[in-house]
Amino acid sequence: MYISGVPGTGKTATVHEVIHCLQQEAENDELPSFQFIEINGMKLTEPQQAYVQILKLLTDQKVTATHAAVLLEKMFCKPSPKRKTTVLVVDELDLLWTQKQNVMYSLFDWPTQKGSKLIVLAIANTMDLPERMMMNRVASRLGLTRMSFQPYTYKQLQQIVSSRMAQVKAFEEDAIQLVSRKVAALSGDARRCLDICRRSTEICELSNQKSSSGLVTMTHIMQAMDEMFSSPYIHIIRNASLQEQIFLKATIAEFHRSGLEEATVQQVYHQHVALCRIEGLKTPTVSEIMAISSRLSACRLLLAESNNKYLHSRIRLNVSQDDIMYALKED
Repeated sequence: MYISGVPGTGKTATVHEVIHCLQQEAENDELPSFQFIEINGMKLTEPQQAYVQILKLLTDQKVTATHAAVLLEKMFCKPSPKRKTTVLVVDELDLLWTQKQNVMYSLFDWPTQKGSKLIVLAIANTMDLPERMMMNRVASRLGLTRMSFQPYTYKQLQQIVSSRMAQVKAFEEDAIQLVSRKVAALSGDARRCLDICRRSTEICELSNQKSSSGLVTMTHIMQAMDEMFSSPYIHIIRNASLQEQIFLKATIAEFHRSGLEEATVQQVYHQHVALCRIEGLKTPTVSEIMAISSRLSACRLLLAESNNKYLHSRIRLNVSQDDIMYALKED
């Protein structure tokens, strides 16, 4: 199964809850027992280390990536009636992408083998990752079941915050509605919403200007948001030129298009041109784009390759996409 959705929409938490329920059913003999293992692309030094991690979790053996791949291939391609079913969760699948895509192919080929007794649940941020990044041989293996998690709406975020409060009356209703609306407009990320609530509670406790009710108010929420989004980078983005701001928007648009967290200047330039046309603005020249990229790198908003690849230089954001959207939304 391929599970996708933007960060903070509960993908991993939902999978963990479902696994927990299945484990309880297995303990009550309502289901056959199974082995659950999980790897996270973010915690691997390179994609091939996925083989090493999976083998270690299954057998406690520690071998090289090449040897681990061979042993796993034998394990899942050779039927073994005595072996338990294995449920493998692969979080941050995006980060296991390689040019040859061998790792991804193996992960989604093994479950199709007769008698493999392997179920793979892949979690990623990009909805159409298979179509954008993978060769047909990998995409075809992912065509079985898909599930997409949409960003939370403000009402859903409001419900999440309220449920966390349980019986405790700590926030004014307007305050919960404000933080829910603000975060829903930015990203729909529940984690960001709860972080703001946590910080606003601390501000309320430390503040001398407590409301008469002693509850967290809209003022506390605004203070927490300003604090959480008040890094020097926010000010730099707001004071950047219009074309520099469009370049940052174009970078985010390209990341969403490719499903990767880096792109070449040329790829971003295509997005930049499209945004300028939509806004009815003059399109910058290639030289101007390179100058914009250099200025944003000098401000540390971008991390760029230090080489002479010109338009083919690869760039990454050095700030979160949320921060950029927040800074530009205020304008």
